Amino acid sequence: MRAYKHGWIQNDDEHTRIPIRVHPCTSVVKPLSAAGGLSMIDRTPIHVTKAFMPPLEEYEAHLRRIWASGQLTNQGPAAVELEKLLAERLDVPYCLFMANGTLAIQLALRALGVKGKVITTPYSYVATLSSILWEHCEPVFVDIDPATTCIDANLVERALKNGASAILATHVYGIPCDVERLAELGKQYGAKVIYDAAHAFGAMYKGKSLLAYGDMATCSFHATKLFHTGEGGCVIAHNEQDAAQLRLLRSFGHIGDEHFQ
Repeated sequence: MRAYKHGWIQNDDEHTRIPIRVHPCTSVVKPLSAAGGLSMIDRTPIHVTKAFMPPLEEYEAHLRRIWASGQLTNQGPAAVELEKLLAERLDVPYCLFMANGTLAIQLALRALGVKGKVITTPYSYVATLSSILWEHCEPVFVDIDPATTCIDANLVERALKNGASAILATHVYGIPCDVERLAELGKQYGAKVIYDAAHAFGAMYKGKSLLAYGDMATCSFHATKLFHTGEGGCVIAHNEQDAAQLRLLRSFGHIGDEHFQ
């Protein structure tokens, strides 16, 4: 047995109400007949979004290249090419592909040596918070600016006075955070600024990609995003030292036969 929710739909044309029941999982609306049973009308759900899929032939051509290379992991030619093209598209110096957007945030925190308190927003996907917790840091929530839905820089400053090693802010719906103010606060209080830019691929601010701001920025390439790889993500770094640290972390802490702490 499935528990259906019952309700009414107003029929404005006939000034009547149609009794309905709604499937709790699929949101399919099923009008009820006068006798209480289901009528023949079945209104299927309208999907808000759908992942873009390339033509199958085009996708198969890429697969054939991968098959021919014989390399399926550890920075194969397709992954290296993707990083290069993304860095060019976003006009950033270093773009490192990751398994997903959550791991991208975790490695950004670790590469920058973030410990202790991390100031962040409660208005983001749960992975933003989970990344902080999984890196054994303490999240400090501050509220959002209602005009932008991004983290409120004034409240960030108040929180920084109590000490924090980093600010992890989300560009919500691709709307820019107050990047200038957060950069100033980061320098003033010695806190790293990391942007969760999962919503912001392709978003621009003052002629630059939003991923170009902060000490690092991360992106998700999950199937729900505007640009996606089914699963995946990236970290944007701005200098070779940070990029090298990210590469080391991504490759399980070793380069060839040499292991690093």
